[in-house]
Amino acid sequence: MLILRILSLEPAHGYAIARRLQQISRDTLHVNQGSLYPALHRLEQKGWLESEWRPSDTGREAKCYALTLAGHAQLEVEKSDWDRLTATVRLVFSEGT
Repeated sequence: MLILRILSLEPAHGYAIARRLQQISRDTLHVNQGSLYPALHRLEQKGWLESEWRPSDTGREAKCYALTLAGHAQLEVEKSDWDRLTATVRLVFSEGT
């Protein structure tokens, strides 16, 4: 869900996705490459991302990922599921108070 959200803002390569997550989370989330790249590959296999090789800021080629229409739709599903889960957890914690 977090990767989809980051890519809903703009296309990015893996390192930029990890940095953006870290920035937005105020340095709370740190995604290592060993987790990020397999996740990007799975999301691409599901049709939620597309990728292409582009020159990076360093001049080297980097695989850049973008959200597909199906990815935008899935992000809405994930957000709805998250909202339902967090509301349920709030209910459980507020029970008896």
